[in-house]
Amino acid sequence: MAPSLKYEQWYFQSDYDLEVAKSMLDTGRNIYCVFMCHLSLEKALKGLYVKRTSDFPAKTHNLIYFVDKIGLDIADADMEFLNMLSTLSVPTRYPEDLERLMTAYSKERTVSILQQSKILQEWIKQQ
Repeated sequence: MAPSLKYEQWYFQSDYDLEVAKSMLDTGRNIYCVFMCHLSLEKALKGLYVKRTSDFPAKTHNLIYFVDKIGLDIADADMEFLNMLSTLSVPTRYPEDLERLMTAYSKERTVSILQQSKILQEWIKQQ
C-alpha cells in the first residue's frame, strides 16, 4: 500500500511533536525538547512539500533541503534558525557527550528554541 500523501496528516504530527517538545521542556529534558522542535518543523515542511507537489517527501532530516525543494521564500533569520536546528539534528539523536549537550541547552535557550519553533511552524502551515 502506498503511503498517504495528505499534508494534513503531516501537520497533525507536527502539532503533536510540538506538544511533546513542551512536555520535554516541562520535565527538564531540554535536549529532547530541541530534538522534538526539529522533528516538528521537519514534518511541517514535509506537509507543505506534499501540499504543493502531491509527492511523498524524501526521507531526509535536513530542513534546508525542504526549504529549497519547496522554493520557500523565508526570512534570513528563520533560515539561520532552521540551519541551526538541522545542525543539531545528529548530536541530539546520537549524543556522544550527553553532559556537554545538557550544559549547552539551558532552560532559557531551550525555551527560546521552542518559541521560535512554534512561530515558524505556524508560518509554514500558513503557506
